[in-house]
Amino acid sequence: MAFNDQGNGKSPWDSNKGQPPDLDQIVDEWQKRFNQLFGGKSGGGRVRKGPPSSLLVLMGLFLWLLTGLYQVDDSERGVVLRFGEYTQTTTPGLKWHIPWPVESVEIVNVNVVNRFKQQTTMLTSDENIIVVDLVVQYRKTNPTDYLFNVRDAEETLSEVSEGAIREVAGKTNLDFILTEGRSEIAVLTQDLIQSTLDEYGTGISITKVNLQDANFPLQVEDAVQDAIKAREDKERFAFEAEAYANDIVPKARGEAARMVQEAEAYKSKVIADSEGDADRFNKLLVEYQLAPKVTRDRLYIEAIESVYSNSNKVLMDSDGSGNLIYLPIDKLLEQNKRDQVQSSPMPNSSSNNSSQQNQNQDPRMRRVR
Repeated sequence: MAFNDQGNGKSPWDSNKGQPPDLDQIVDEWQKRFNQLFGGKSGGGRVRKGPPSSLLVLMGLFLWLLTGLYQVDDSERGVVLRFGEYTQTTTPGLKWHIPWPVESVEIVNVNVVNRFKQQTTMLTSDENIIVVDLVVQYRKTNPTDYLFNVRDAEETLSEVSEGAIREVAGKTNLDFILTEGRSEIAVLTQDLIQSTLDEYGTGISITKVNLQDANFPLQVEDAVQDAIKAREDKERFAFEAEAYANDIVPKARGEAARMVQEAEAYKSKVIADSEGDADRFNKLLVEYQLAPKVTRDRLYIEAIESVYSNSNKVLMDSDGSGNLIYLPIDKLLEQNKRDQVQSSPMPNSSSNNSSQQNQNQDPRMRRVR
C-alpha cells in the first residue's frame, strides 16, 4: 500500500490515531519507493519486494562514502573544497571528506624543492647583448595561496623570474656579469623574485637562484670578442702609459734637482775660487811691491814647473851639437802596455812583432834644431 493510498477511503493512520507512526511501516513504505526507483516491478504492475534491491542501495551508498577517504603524507597538505569553495586545510594522516560532487581535495606538497631552468636574452647597462641561463629552486609553502591567489603559479613564477633578471642585468655592466659578479647578481635576483611573489601572494618561497651561464649570442660572439679585446688593449696601454709616467717623472724631477744642486755647487766653487784668487793676488801684490825682481823670477819658475809637470814629452840637449832630442815617452809607454796585453801565439811571430816594434819606434826619433 502506498503512503498516500486512499483506496479504502481511510487514512493510513486512522487505526492508530493519536499514536506515533509505526517504524516498520515507514521502512516498508520507503523500501517500496526505492524498488520503484530502481525498476523493481513484477508482472501485473505490482512492486516486487525483496532484500536484494535495498542491499544494492546500501552498498552503493557505502561505496560512495568510501570515496571520501584520502591520505595526506608528512610532506603534504590537503585543501578541502566544497562546491569549489575553500573549506579547510588538513594535516598529514588518513582523512575523510564528503565525496564528490559535494567536496573535493587538492593535495599540495609543501616540502619538496622544485626547480625550473630559464634562458633569457637581455641588454646590460653598457648596451651589450647577453644570454643568461637561470635556475630557480622553490617550494610551495602556502597551499591555499598557491591554489587560489593566482591562476597559474608556475607561469607567474617564470614571468617574475624573467623580469627580475632583466632588471638586475639592465643595471649592471657586461664585465661584472661575466667575471666576479655572478653570485651577487643571483642574490639580488632572488630577493627581487621573492618580494614580487610575496606581493602577489603566490604562496611560493624561493630557496635558491643560480646563474649557471652568461655568454653572448652566437651571432655576435666574434664581434663582441673583438670589442672586448680592443677595450682590454686600451686599458693595457693606459696602464703602460701610467707606469711610464710614474717612472719618467720621478727621474726627471731627480735630474732637475741634481742639476740645481750641481749649479749651486758650481756657483759656490766659482765664488770661492774667485775670492781665493783675489786674496792670493792681493798678497802677491804686497810681495811684488816689496821685491819686484825676486817675485817676478819666482812666478816664472813656478809657471815653467807647472807646464813641464803636466807634459809627457822629454827634451834632451846634446852637448856641442845645438840639437834637442825629442823622446815621445807617452807613446812608448802606451806601446809597451799593448805589447804586454797582447801575447803572440808563435815564437816567430813574437820576433816579427819585436822587429816591427823597433821599426815603428825608429821613425818617432827625430831631431829638432
